[in-house]
Amino acid sequence: MAVIAYYRVSTDDQTIENQRRELNKTYRIDKEFADCGVSGTVCAEKRPEFKKLLDYVREGDTLVTVDLDRLGRDSIDVQNTVRELLRGGVNVIVTRLGVDLSTDAGELLVTILSKVAEMERRKMLERSNAGRERAKAEGKHMGRPHTISKEQVHELRSKGYSINATAEALGCSVSSVKRLQKL
Repeated sequence: MAVIAYYRVSTDDQTIENQRRELNKTYRIDKEFADCGVSGTVCAEKRPEFKKLLDYVREGDTLVTVDLDRLGRDSIDVQNTVRELLRGGVNVIVTRLGVDLSTDAGELLVTILSKVAEMERRKMLERSNAGRERAKAEGKHMGRPHTISKEQVHELRSKGYSINATAEALGCSVSSVKRLQKL
């Protein structure tokens, strides 16, 4: 009957240390699994460390995680993940909820909170898209800076360079030359 911790951070810039510290205050962790740089939108079973966790856990073990959104941001995926663990006899505890998810109240809470997490994620995407659209409307350049200009392409092409030779001379891809040639 092991206590297993699961941590997840969305970017490589983030760290699991705060999650680890929080769980170690309350639990003696026997085994840890951490997915770093993995978005919560990636299904649990497709995350490398979570897959290992699923292979490792046994009936009677307890899985602890800091927050429900560490398990995922898609409500159906979170519910399926929790149900699969519970069916296997694994207790699932989310410390910030303070509820054992194997109870009826816990299952209801998972359903509600995972839906809220999904809605928050959707709102975040909507705001991000709105900001991107506003920037485009204001004429701001989106994406990485251009490394070559259409003038450079036109100059070399007018000198008789082939598309491949132009790409090689400018140090860019053939598709970049073709795209800029159309402008």
